[in-house]
Amino acid sequence: MRKNKKSSLSSIVWRIVLGLTGLSVVIAAIVHGNNVALLDSRGFVAHEQRKLLFIIVALLMVIGIPALFLAYYTAWKYRESNDNVKRSSRVKNKKILVSVIWLIPSMFALLLAMIMWPATHRLDHKSTIDSGTKPITIQVISMRWKWVFIYPEQHIATVNFVQIPEHTPINFMLTADEAPMSSFWIPNLGGQLYSMTGHSNQLNLVGDTVGDYVGSSAEINGEGFADMKFTARVSPKSAFDFWVNQVRLSGQTLDETQYQELLKPSEKTPATFYGSVNSTLYDRVLMKYGASMGGHEHMAGMGENE
Repeated sequence: MRKNKKSSLSSIVWRIVLGLTGLSVVIAAIVHGNNVALLDSRGFVAHEQRKLLFIIVALLMVIGIPALFLAYYTAWKYRESNDNVKRSSRVKNKKILVSVIWLIPSMFALLLAMIMWPATHRLDHKSTIDSGTKPITIQVISMRWKWVFIYPEQHIATVNFVQIPEHTPINFMLTADEAPMSSFWIPNLGGQLYSMTGHSNQLNLVGDTVGDYVGSSAEINGEGFADMKFTARVSPKSAFDFWVNQVRLSGQTLDETQYQELLKPSEKTPATFYGSVNSTLYDRVLMKYGASMGGHEHMAGMGENE
């Protein structure tokens, strides 16, 4: 009888191990060779977020796998058809058992808090990224269904394309114009943050690896949501300076007439470049919805690092 019990328990353990191994192999096969942006960090913020994700998942598995096993094992052992087990409502050392049941998850909760609290503040979307390089400010206006990028220091603007120099902190200032709330997200570089009318949200990111990355809206915001994408290009500083000069020579100007055309809803808008732009355009968009010029409202904690 004891042999049968041991073989049954051993069979259950092996099935669980084989199931977890098979799941791991399937996930590895799907991920291998593909750009799974959340796991393919190409910037400081994204790298820190990925590291935090792995730590938290590992800790949750340490407590989660044994808990699931014990839940299944208890249900199996004390099943109605098992007449060989003694059932009693009286438990020996009840106080010790209750203490252990509460102590273990409490310790894990405390450990998670000790990890998450400093990480949350360190990765706050408004926190300045330590770097010896001067940050660049890029103003972002989300529309239906496109993204407008304004470089106030370089006096240029683009649509559905943003280029940044590597190892340079970028201060994205986000708002929206005549559009539902959108979510600005470049997953290879960091977490997402909402853009909404009448507010200016601040998101600090940095790209450490040269390449082109897909940016999009992580928030469903209407008919053109699926194609509301843009290219985020990280390039060497020299290539960035050359690109800025080329855009300046494009001859196009983002004036009031052009801007009103951009405001019209459109899908799959191609990348467009403007060699000059009104320096007050971003503030005028904010004022349009009652926000004060220069006194941008920052919606702290609205969706960053999700």
